[in-house]
Amino acid sequence: MSGSTEKKKTAQSGGFEKISEDLIRPLYHNTFGNQVYIRVLIFFVIVGVIAYGHQLLDGLGLTAMRDYSSWGIYIASFVFWVAVSLIGSLISAILKLLSQNWSTPLSRISELIALGAIAMAAASIVIDMGRPDRVLNIALHGRIQSPIVWDFLVVNTYLVISAILLYLPLIPDIAIMRDKMTGIPKWQKKTYEMLALGWQGTQEQWKLLKRAIWIMIILILPVAFSIHTVTSWLFATNSRTGWHSTIFGPYFVSGAFVAGAAAVVIAMYVFRKRHKLQDYITDKQFDMMGKLMVLTMLIYLYFNINEYLVPGYRWGRLDGAHIHELFLGHEAPLFWTTQILGLILPIFLLMFKGMRKPGPSLVIACFVLLGAWVKRVLIVIPTQFHPQFPIQNVPESFLHYIPTWTEILITLGTVAGALLIITLLVRIFPVIPIWEVAHEKGYHKIFKAEK
Repeated sequence: MSGSTEKKKTAQSGGFEKISEDLIRPLYHNTFGNQVYIRVLIFFVIVGVIAYGHQLLDGLGLTAMRDYSSWGIYIASFVFWVAVSLIGSLISAILKLLSQNWSTPLSRISELIALGAIAMAAASIVIDMGRPDRVLNIALHGRIQSPIVWDFLVVNTYLVISAILLYLPLIPDIAIMRDKMTGIPKWQKKTYEMLALGWQGTQEQWKLLKRAIWIMIILILPVAFSIHTVTSWLFATNSRTGWHSTIFGPYFVSGAFVAGAAAVVIAMYVFRKRHKLQDYITDKQFDMMGKLMVLTMLIYLYFNINEYLVPGYRWGRLDGAHIHELFLGHEAPLFWTTQILGLILPIFLLMFKGMRKPGPSLVIACFVLLGAWVKRVLIVIPTQFHPQFPIQNVPESFLHYIPTWTEILITLGTVAGALLIITLLVRIFPVIPIWEVAHEKGYHKIFKAEK
């Protein structure tokens, strides 16, 4: 009996060693392609910073934003980044609370995406401000009646909670890397030692860690739902046609889960391919994420129909002009392309199991994510050209919004910034949680807390 127990322990130890080796191995390999990729991202970030410095010195006149189109792709990008950031709460909190263990290998991917996205959401708000030096006035002198104050609070709160929820499950993995990784730079070794917080895997440490993680999972849910609900209120609390809607809260939240799920599928494919993680990010994960996307997109489609059905039935003067512009007018090609290729067709395709394989899932997710960004542009910009008072006696440029190169370069800089945050974190931390995957595979007895 004793010999059988010893063999079982040896098998478990060997299984854990293989998992840890598989997931740590990518951290040793900094390929030439990866170096080029990081440098390209840094280049676009620098170009974006230079363009923003130019805008800061010369003012928002460098943009296409005018009296009527006072919001442009900066605010559209802000809404998009907030949407993508919600995936952290969906994968790491909601699915974990529902005991959906298939999502365990995806939890850190979703948290990395959430952190990069919410950081760029905060940056997009500052970029849109003509006087960013006054951003502290929101905290110091803001009125609680203003949704802008609420948005400021929830964005920063969500950023902090997302960072904590990413870090806490990392502690045991950091300790594993501290003990196992050799031949790495001294700064990296010191970083692991510092971030591990003296972790030894004692029963008391496991107890405290699990309690802290569950507390953060519970805390992030109301903050996650409120961040996009409050963002929707920035639009819905005014009387402008196209924004004044009582469904904008759940509409924005459901759309956020669609965008975030698509971002995770793309990241799954990239990390699986580059890091050779086929044993951990399997076809099952792609199949389940495809089903999750269908569910979230069906809910989102329902709110899309509601968004236009009610004002279309009422057909007031400005409602009619706005809907006509989207359905049959100047914005119609972009609107229908987004609805069909970014929502309706993906729902239909993902109904088939063959389309939920890694390759097809990647293509579909790219269309969904691009459609999610374009949809935010359609929410933000066309509505502004249907004000209560007629637009008259203004320059021709005031009647249209086409982003300038300054706006495009700055927006590309935020995209590169989000990707750079994710890429650098993946260079020093395993993209899949070692101890959680080992636990799911039945190697839990290697942990001192559960001996």
